[in-house]
Amino acid sequence: MKVAVDTGPVVRRATPEDVDDAGALTAEAYVADGLLRDEDDYTAELRDARRRAREAILLVAAVPRAPRGEDAPASSGDVVVGTVTLAPYGTSYAEVAEPGELEIRMLAVAPEARGRGVAEALMTHALRHAVAEGARRVVLSTSDAMRAAQRLYDRLGFVHDEPRDWDHHGLCVRVRTWTPPDAPGAVIEAATWPPLRTTVTSDGWRVGESGGLTRRANSALPLTRAADLGAAVDEVEGVYRAAGLPSTFRVGPTTGGPALHDALLARGYVAVSGADVLVRDVGGPSEHTSGGVDVRVAAHPDDAWLAAWLGVKSAGADVGTARAILDGSPGVYLTALDGGRPLGVIRAAFAEDWVGLSCLVVVPEARRRGLARTLTLRALDAARTRGARRAFLQVEPHNTAAARLYTGLGFAPADRYLYLERAFATS
Repeated sequence: MKVAVDTGPVVRRATPEDVDDAGALTAEAYVADGLLRDEDDYTAELRDARRRAREAILLVAAVPRAPRGEDAPASSGDVVVGTVTLAPYGTSYAEVAEPGELEIRMLAVAPEARGRGVAEALMTHALRHAVAEGARRVVLSTSDAMRAAQRLYDRLGFVHDEPRDWDHHGLCVRVRTWTPPDAPGAVIEAATWPPLRTTVTSDGWRVGESGGLTRRANSALPLTRAADLGAAVDEVEGVYRAAGLPSTFRVGPTTGGPALHDALLARGYVAVSGADVLVRDVGGPSEHTSGGVDVRVAAHPDDAWLAAWLGVKSAGADVGTARAILDGSPGVYLTALDGGRPLGVIRAAFAEDWVGLSCLVVVPEARRRGLARTLTLRALDAARTRGARRAFLQVEPHNTAAARLYTGLGFAPADRYLYLERAFATS
């Protein structure tokens, strides 16, 4: 198998074209590690990824194929280099899961793809999936022989649940569990990114309007259970129709849940984006490098900071509107400078004991220098000196580069939400 070098894996649910490769890879990895022999019955079960795809959730990690020669163009398609199976309680692959738990099974990485973060990417995606599905805990079984896996589980925050250990043919199988951290919740998140105007509906839903700049500042937060769901949605739509904006809802476990999600889809809404909410303790002093630049901290976003952020995220946006949204909550604004030229920026905004990190951008010519990591750690430093205890940030689920960065910095998934949107006819 030839795989491209220095390309981070993309984790996805297995397609029909992936399934056989995932099964062969799983068996190959277990045999290569000396955990099984090729003729063992369990090896055949590992190869049967088709059944796993039917009866559980089969994820794969894939990278682009490498060209066959120095001058050859890159091959089309990608190659599966890792896989893991997720088994909800009560399904055929759940061995030790209890009600409300999601069980991780059969984590495997191709021997030639190891040392490149594939297993961590798979596990991080699995934890995000568990949070998105509302699992109260993630559980897995492992053995002392799986040393590399044990180190990964430690790093991700799994703990040994010794009373649940079990025996398999004389081998002690150890059970580890991971519990999602507390999320800040929609109200705290909104407090760090407040709309310019908020209308509170008769059901207590908050409807944000900010001239259409960012969905966070132009979406409805359905914070209570409506007596009449259809009437509640009608009221929100009326606010957005009057403002000339698309009707946008943030929908997640604490903002409407499945009932609102299904009702909006029935009305013609579509999912336009979404985010995972990642959290960590602000903690003690952190180590960081300067990346060869100075980092300036200010209480308000100046013109250079705004130009750096909007130039990457929202070119052409109204600067006055952007400044008003950002200044709507207390915060600090960090800028990485090289000879006075901004190379990257980040914002840290405060609500209760939380700090919300946002607006992290690095200009294209300064990337791959560690500036994103430096700015994030410096923002946490600034938050700690201002009394914050917990930090959160939002990242799109498909942003694998950001996932690697934030996992490496100790952030863990706590929540996931979608933006469902419907544009009104303009005739």
